[in-house]
Amino acid sequence: MIPNPVRDRWAAGGAAVNGWLSMSCPFAAEVMAAQGFDSLTVDLQHGVIDYAGAVGMFQAMRASGVAPMARVPWLDPGIVMKMLDAGALGVICPMIDTPEQAARLAEAVRYPPEGRRSFGPTRAALSAGPDYFKGANAAVLAFAMIETAEGLANLDAILATPGLDGVYVGPADLTLGVTQGRLSPGFDREESEMVEVIQHIAQAAKAAGRRAALHCGAPEYAAKAVGWGYDIVTMGTDARLLADAAAGTVARTRGLLAAPGGEGG
Repeated sequence: MIPNPVRDRWAAGGAAVNGWLSMSCPFAAEVMAAQGFDSLTVDLQHGVIDYAGAVGMFQAMRASGVAPMARVPWLDPGIVMKMLDAGALGVICPMIDTPEQAARLAEAVRYPPEGRRSFGPTRAALSAGPDYFKGANAAVLAFAMIETAEGLANLDAILATPGLDGVYVGPADLTLGVTQGRLSPGFDREESEMVEVIQHIAQAAKAAGRRAALHCGAPEYAAKAVGWGYDIVTMGTDARLLADAAAGTVARTRGLLAAPGGEGG
């Protein structure tokens, strides 16, 4: 079976950089995959992507060697297994609040005897290799998203779940949950109460021998998060990168045109 680049990065002592795909476009996935990310996550929860679209995006990523991952819409073993059968080397599941939910996620990701995943790697047997069954349990990643006050309260029990690789912090929903809407959702939290929570999650994961992942907005914050102990940081949503680059190009062009002698010069 092919290696998982994220696990390889960890084995070398580094933190992995994950990209995010929200547009159902194989070409966009192919372009992103060529930029040096360790992994790319196809977002089926909030992205405009369905299952067939995700498969095409996985196919487009294959040549780059990047690890294909998926955020599933919800805790549904059926879609978890289908994404793995499509070739995902990692699954991120939103809104995991209890150890029981974490156990259901882990069971859906792992083949027996470690879990209850049904065998039928339709595409994965091609994309990951003919010995997929033997290597899948060790290669595939399972992340439970910590996004609510309840999930935070049950963090230690969630981290103790067999078969779970770690937790993934969604700072927008976590901020809503922890502050009960007092603070607006968003990435790269600087409020002391949220920084303490985000640091605590990384520390708890490390103490439990698990991995911690954080969704970030800026490279500077991602670097800071790695310093706090995060093992994987998500940077660069396809739609946001496209919008930022387009806006910057238009603004620079209009600025040049507005300069004396600029327009038509």
